[in-house]
Order: sequence, then C-alpha cells, then structure tokens
Amino acid sequence: MNAGPLEGLVVADFSRVLAAPYLTMLLGDLGADVVKVERPGAGDDTRAWGPPHHRGEATYNLAVNRNKRSVVLDLTDAGGQATAQRLASQADVLIENFRPGTMARLGLDEKSLRTRNPGLIYCSLSGFGTGPGAAMPGYDLLVQAVGGLMSMTGPGPGQPTKTGVALVDVLCGLHAGIGVLAALRHRDRTGHGQLVEVDLLSTLLSSMVNQAAAHTLTGTVPGIMGNRHPSIAPYEVFRAADRPMVLAVGTDRQFRSLASALGLPGLADDTRFATNPARVAHADELASLLSTSLSARTAAEWYELLTPHGVPCGPVNDLADAFLLAERLELRPRVAVDGRDLVANPIRLEATPPTYRRPPPALGEHTAEVLHWLATKP
Repeated sequence: MNAGPLEGLVVADFSRVLAAPYLTMLLGDLGADVVKVERPGAGDDTRAWGPPHHRGEATYNLAVNRNKRSVVLDLTDAGGQATAQRLASQADVLIENFRPGTMARLGLDEKSLRTRNPGLIYCSLSGFGTGPGAAMPGYDLLVQAVGGLMSMTGPGPGQPTKTGVALVDVLCGLHAGIGVLAALRHRDRTGHGQLVEVDLLSTLLSSMVNQAAAHTLTGTVPGIMGNRHPSIAPYEVFRAADRPMVLAVGTDRQFRSLASALGLPGLADDTRFATNPARVAHADELASLLSTSLSARTAAEWYELLTPHGVPCGPVNDLADAFLLAERLELRPRVAVDGRDLVANPIRLEATPPTYRRPPPALGEHTAEVLHWLATKP
C-alpha cells in the first residue's frame, strides 16, 4: 500500500514540544519518513509532561509523535553533531524550533547545510522571529498574552483568558506546513531548496483575521466580549433548560427562521432586529428576549427543533460528547495505532489518504536502525 503523497520524503526533525512536532507528525501521516532527533536520557520535553499517562507514557507526547523514528544524539558532542549533519545531508526537509542561533552553534544552520544539500527545505519555527525578539522564549501562553488574543478572550472585561489548548502552537505548525509544501513545489520546478521561517507572534496576528483587520483598517482595538461576536448577532451562548447551548445566526434568513421556530415571528419584523447591524446594536435586548424562550427546552430539544429550519445551534459539549458527535456523523475521529487510541488526521485525500504506520516511538527506539541507514549512504 502506498504510504501517502509524501512517500520517499525524508524529514530530519530537530524539534520538540508542540508546534513543530505537530507539523512533522502531519508530514509523517502523509507518508514522509520522519527521523526525530532527541536528547540522551530525556528526549522531547513533552515526554515528562504528565499526567495524564497511558501505559506509563505522557499523553502529551503521544499526541504529536506518531509516524516517526526516534534517534538519540548528543548535539553538544562533536560525534553527535557529525551524525546530525549526515542526517541533514540526506534529508529533503529539516524542521527545527530551537532558539535562533542554536543550530548555528551546532553546525546545523541553513547556510552551512546548504553547501552539502542544495535541495534542502530548511524550516525554522520561532516565538518572535530572528530579529530583536530572538531571545524571547516562545511559549504559547506568553504569545496569547502579548499577541492580543487574551485581551479579547474571557468571560468579561478585566478577565483575560487563554484558550483551552495551545492554539497558537497548532496554528504555527499548520502555517509552517503550508510553507514547507510550497517550498517543495518550488524545488520540484527548480531543484533548489529554500529557507522557510514562521514565528508564533506573526501567526497569531494573521490568525485573528477579522479582529486583526478591523484594527489595521480602522484602528479598532477590540476588547473582551465574552461569548459574543463583534459583528454578528445572535452569535453567543444561551442557557437552555438543562445546560448551555449556542446560537450562531449569521444571516437575516436564519434569524427569521429562528424567530418563527421560537413562536416569535414578530421579532424578525421589529426594526431593532430586522437586520444584522440592528441586532448587533441591540444585542442586549435581543439576548434577553431569546433567553426567556430558550430556557423552556433542553439543549438537545432545541437542536432537534432548530436544525431542520437551518438555524445553526448546538449544545456546549464536553470532549467526550464531542467525540461521540463526530462518531455519530461518521467522521472517524479516532484511529488505533499499535493498541493506542489516537486522534485521527483530519485531512481526507481520495487517492492517497493519511496512513498510520508507526506508533509514537520510545526514546531512541530507532537509533541503531537510523545509524545503520546513514552508514550506507554516500
């Protein structure tokens, strides 16, 4: 069976923690041979980030390291550096997220490797770029704070809140993946590799899309709105009879359907609510009226009633309920890899789908195998 569209591609993975390991796992899912270089004795930081654990291994590490071969190299040692350089000379792609300057001290910077491997795609992920922010530590929470995301996230003014996962890391890995694939396409045409650089702060600013554009175009500085939307109403959380639910009404047609289904058709003709800008301007009044009606039924009942009318709504699920929903929708969100129940790759390709060839490796599990492979290369 074909391993995937990236079969035959060798990725030298000098990354750790989340953003870059998530990227290299996705490349591995698509068929690339990912060789993960880890520190002796400790490995990737996430190997120690628990609880929770599964079979004695941190689930954080298991989440982003399938489809990789682990090799232990001491990069502070001349022999380890030489081996790492041989690996890089055989790679199509190198991924690293050390602080800027670290790879140069190890003789593994892009310029040094380019002379040996002119087709190499060299991808560096950083927190704040290679300029004045190079020394700043690239932690997701820090970037959410200084990058503005927390200033508009939270239950109310004065209560900045981070997202429930390291979202900026994930977004950075995805953007870096697009950059790597674009660079590979360029190499297909020209034979030349190139440097790909992505940083957490720039990724976050781009990913804040409408909020960021509102600032660059009009100078608007958004604040915390809780679960409301600055430009759409009703688009927030309401309390049903049993638990919270959301309405995400994005058009006037959807609002008219909502009002009809609630038995309040006059709302759609009320000048305060007839158009989306009017509803945004009168969001408090609208929320009060809707809350009274929505409290009469359970979230599940409202979902069953409103969905056939084309009204986007649903309960606020916990993670267990979210997986059950995906399974009911036949999205196959789980995949068994060597007895481990992992989260499936969400990309669907008709001819060359993702494959799950290797479980997350034990530290140094493939060191001998990789060293033998390198010894056979010219």
